[in-house]
Amino acid sequence: MPTPTEVLQHGLDLLLAKDMPGFIALYADDAVMEFPFAPPGAPQRLEGRRKVHDYLIDYPSNIDIHEIIDVNLMTTTDPEVIVAEFTARGLMVAPGTPYQARYIAVLTIRDGRIQHYRDYWNPMLATGQITGWETA
Repeated sequence: MPTPTEVLQHGLDLLLAKDMPGFIALYADDAVMEFPFAPPGAPQRLEGRRKVHDYLIDYPSNIDIHEIIDVNLMTTTDPEVIVAEFTARGLMVAPGTPYQARYIAVLTIRDGRIQHYRDYWNPMLATGQITGWETA
């Protein structure tokens, strides 16, 4: 059974490869994905792999990630919970503008599958108010 750190690292590799079906397959059937800082109109909580699929499947059509850097994975006192901090760089596809975002995520990974993913990202990136390069 892969460790939570191995599952997350594999997930980042799949995101970089734009293999969204592979990335989505890492989620448990009853997985929950949360976005505590989601802007108005964007989902704050997705329940079940089907909802995660619908949310993520077209991700590369919107944001073309070229690199994932500054990855810092931290274990917790709960062996199923890890905290990930990383930067994704690439392009916002529609306007063709540079994209850079610092992500902090808290994940619960059970039996080799993502059970819970809480993503603390900057909602101003989604609204176009900033590109992420301003904070680099």
